[in-house]
Amino acid sequence: MPVYNRRYLIPFRATLLPQIFTDVLVVGGGVAGLRAALEAGQGETDVIVCAKGTLEQSSTFWAQGGIAAVVDGDDSVEDHVRDTVVAGAGLCDEGVVRRVVEGGREAVAELAAWGMPFDRKTDGDEAGADANAALDGVALGREGGHSHFRVLHSDGDATGKSLAYTLGQRVVESPNIRFFTECFVLDLITTDSEAPRVLGAVTHHPKHGLQVIWASATVLAAGGAGQVYRESTNPAVATGDGVAMAWRAGAALQDLAFVQFHPTTLYIAGASRSLITEAVRGEGAHLIDRDGYRFMPDYDDRAELAPRDVVARSILNQMAKTGHTHVYLDVSPIGTERFVERFPGIAATLQQFEIDPGGSIPVHPSAHYMIGGVRVDEHGRASLPGLWACGEGACSGLHGANRLASNSLLEGLVLGKAVGENVRETVQRNGQPQRVKVVSDIRLSDRSELDLADVRSSLRSVMWRHVGIGRDGDRLKEVEEMFGFWSRYTLDKIFDERLGWEVQNLLTVGTLITRAAQWRGESRGTHTRTDRPEASDEYRVHDVWRRGAASPETVTVDAPVPV
Repeated sequence: MPVYNRRYLIPFRATLLPQIFTDVLVVGGGVAGLRAALEAGQGETDVIVCAKGTLEQSSTFWAQGGIAAVVDGDDSVEDHVRDTVVAGAGLCDEGVVRRVVEGGREAVAELAAWGMPFDRKTDGDEAGADANAALDGVALGREGGHSHFRVLHSDGDATGKSLAYTLGQRVVESPNIRFFTECFVLDLITTDSEAPRVLGAVTHHPKHGLQVIWASATVLAAGGAGQVYRESTNPAVATGDGVAMAWRAGAALQDLAFVQFHPTTLYIAGASRSLITEAVRGEGAHLIDRDGYRFMPDYDDRAELAPRDVVARSILNQMAKTGHTHVYLDVSPIGTERFVERFPGIAATLQQFEIDPGGSIPVHPSAHYMIGGVRVDEHGRASLPGLWACGEGACSGLHGANRLASNSLLEGLVLGKAVGENVRETVQRNGQPQRVKVVSDIRLSDRSELDLADVRSSLRSVMWRHVGIGRDGDRLKEVEEMFGFWSRYTLDKIFDERLGWEVQNLLTVGTLITRAAQWRGESRGTHTRTDRPEASDEYRVHDVWRRGAASPETVTVDAPVPV
């Protein structure tokens, strides 16, 4: 459809806009972007970080779960690798898994040395600790899919907050890094050639307006797209901007059908969905239905500690059986005193709704994490020269078809650092950023305009109903037709404010997820096709999508990424 092929969101002439030059541009202010910036900014390399919002608005800051790492003597790299691969349902690239897991100990020790306050053991804790002085006495939790206590937390359920502040402070103190907050990156700028190269980005700041940032290397770490679903744990900024701009630029995308749904978010009619971290179940909480029946042992021998895809589907099945809108998380086995001590943030939220932090919490699954994204190689390089990607918006092959709990912050730290190192070395070889004549000439649309708020609300609802936890082939075709209609009257428009750009990005990402879900004619990991409930060896491949192609390329698991 022609509207999908528009290269840029807005018309502009790059040489007429205010110009900023840097060695490295990092798009995104979460764990992956900040860690990449810190590594890239070593020595004399100049780095700019553009965050769409503030540090507190990143998905990293919102993360209640912890960082999975092998730091206990009873645990092992092999066990963590196995747990990750099992959860990934046959699509993990084991070489990437091993690399990330092996880097876990060093990553968390580095954070401890930088002052991140990991929770310490108390007399009643059963978890072990590392002999390493920086981690001696650290408390370790257990979450779904993990065979050992290996999840590090900070302030109970505020690990993301501590991590964001720890990395953010290091960034602010770095003499080579400039941190631009409230800076919306609209599009990656590329050369106009048969072999395009990324040269930076066009951005918008509420104070400074449109600007062009020229960079020798650009790192896309703009997070996921949870806001494409009506029910989501993600902050409002998670509208898939990075994936959408990479698609418009021509980068290859991978495994877009796989979106993880967190099994337990607080379900209060009319209120936003607040995450109830998986660590609550790791502490001993049980899932019960409206009749008080503990149902998870009926679905999986691991019960509440099964991987997230299993628990989310089981909750939906039990809701259907009982005809209820939600289930309950019974935290009485933990005890009120322990719960308030261990999860102070959640306890405070429950008190706002007058819910007993020692009783049963109403919960319901919500969209949580985008597993697919920009296809990258072992160095984080995308298919476009000059572009790297890391974090939730990238697809490294670590998570396969279903992310193991608390592996995402680990990935951001380990692969973010690796990307920063590779980018710095590349910039040192290639020199200064290029500046070329880039012209985006877009004609005004003669079609009617749809109400943006209505389009946003409708697309989020239809994604939740038909491209959510359970999917059907016929319904997916209908959804793609709906997206086609909305796109004809929305993607052809020129907007001059954030709401319009976000809706255009949501339409793009929603369409891509739907197409990938329709193509993948099986059930695997987070992707459940009710009309094709079994996994198929035919689809034990990565599906790689490129602009202009009606169907994806398929790549064998663990195959190297050509660049």
